Amino acid sequence: MAPIVWIIDDDLVSQFATEYCIRQAKSVAKVKSFDKATDSLNTFKECVKKNKAIPQVILLDLVMPEMDGWEFLREIEKLVGWEGKVNVYIISAFAKSKDRDLAKKHPLVRGYFDKPLSKVSADKIFQSVKVKDL
Repeated sequence: MAPIVWIIDDDLVSQFATEYCIRQAKSVAKVKSFDKATDSLNTFKECVKKNKAIPQVILLDLVMPEMDGWEFLREIEKLVGWEGKVNVYIISAFAKSKDRDLAKKHPLVRGYFDKPLSKVSADKIFQSVKVKDL
């Protein structure tokens, strides 16, 4: 079964580049991109509610309008029924040490990568994900 990967990033060029790297690292992945965290949150809630497949990997940008990456994380933490099934990785063009420190301490975040995501970084993500279907 192909892993499900969500890219949550308001920058369409970055989405394209990230998906390209994912395809190089894991060509069979099912990739879905969102340009708004609110849209991805609503889709995530619907998947959990209806017991549909949720992503094994979420690549999350931090700086977005309407709802940023940190707000998205706070909202999915409130949901029940998906815990331990999703690996969230921060991808950001802004290498703030504060964000890196917060990411290291956040219970849902498995790693932090600079944009643009490289094939090496994508390989690291898939190697570290502990999902039997990967």
